[in-house]
Amino acid sequence: MSLEVIAGPDAGRRFVSEDARFTIGSDERADLKLGDRSVSHFHAEVAIDDGRVTVRDLGSRNGTFVDGVSVLHAHLAAGSTLRLGTTELRFAPEGKPIAIALGGERFGAMIGQSPAMRAVFARLARAAASNATVLLTGETGTGKELAAEAVHAASKRAARPFVVVDCGAIPHDLLESELFGHEKGAFTGAVGARAGAFESAEGGTLFLDEIGELGTALQPKLLRALEKREVKRVGSDRYHPVDVRVVAATNRDLRTEVNANRFRADLYYRLAVVEVRLPPLRERREDLPALVDAILAHLGLADAPEAALLRTPEARDELARHPWPGNVRELRNYVERSVALAERPSLREPEAALVTAPPDAHGDLRAARKQWTSSFEKSFLEELLAKHAGNVSAAARAAGVDRKHFYRLLWRHGLR
Repeated sequence: MSLEVIAGPDAGRRFVSEDARFTIGSDERADLKLGDRSVSHFHAEVAIDDGRVTVRDLGSRNGTFVDGVSVLHAHLAAGSTLRLGTTELRFAPEGKPIAIALGGERFGAMIGQSPAMRAVFARLARAAASNATVLLTGETGTGKELAAEAVHAASKRAARPFVVVDCGAIPHDLLESELFGHEKGAFTGAVGARAGAFESAEGGTLFLDEIGELGTALQPKLLRALEKREVKRVGSDRYHPVDVRVVAATNRDLRTEVNANRFRADLYYRLAVVEVRLPPLRERREDLPALVDAILAHLGLADAPEAALLRTPEARDELARHPWPGNVRELRNYVERSVALAERPSLREPEAALVTAPPDAHGDLRAARKQWTSSFEKSFLEELLAKHAGNVSAAARAAGVDRKHFYRLLWRHGLR
């Protein structure tokens, strides 16, 4: 893939990528760094998805335009023109064939024969052999914790502790103590000294799940811990050295969070020394039969009569057609439900949440837009809460919004 800058400060420059995914922006860490000050740090991402080249806006300030049309996500054809800020680029698919290293069909407890997963396995194996900090990205349910466990198990630290901290499940005012520990009397309830996760993981691996939920006040303290490899307990004035390998995971795009000033760019750099994106299940449908068999085996039901329901050609066709928004986690729940009920529940998509009746073309445009937006928001929130059994924190994470903002939306629509 290649991009030629045809207008803007970098006019005449040509960029050729040999990777299946690259970032355009004004930041030093962008693969294609532009000198245009109207371009965001991480403005857009170009990638090969399902055999087609796509561009995705990363929450930029000025938007991404393809052939003059503002887009969030769009396909690129030969000759397509991209506009980012005052810069225009022309896309061409030519260039050297992209060579992607492939691993085996298993890495730790993870399985997959699709090229997408075998490429992930190869990258994880290389990361495991080093002490580099790893950032795992991907949608909810794609197996980021399994990947972290596999990296630890394949590393030289395998015999040492593997400690997990879910940054989205711990209140912000307690997370500092959870990570760094505290001294006796440091705060109300601190009846004794306590080691934090960094100290508990000494010599091993610390897995920071949902790192995108980390508050801005705590981010510089984590950055120091990563850079200096030392931590200070709450209530103490001394730093303790720690020997810990950090693996972090998020279902948010931290580049978008950097653009929105919700996540420090320097902390993102320290976390993304090795960045690995776990593909959603819809991008690896050929792995479905093996995943179903693996789930059945894990449940001890590989030879159960009910398991045959999931192995028929009709069942496999239906599984392949479903988009699996909850990814492998949703698949596991579906397999368990099918075996428990001795039947295959329907995978038919629910009815669209939006009202399908045509809008009143004689009414005020702003009022109509407000009414439809409100209708969509309420239906979306109801569906999301039902999917997560009323768990507001989980629903907010799945929606990619702050929990406080999610609560405000619930109050606005009378759902709380």
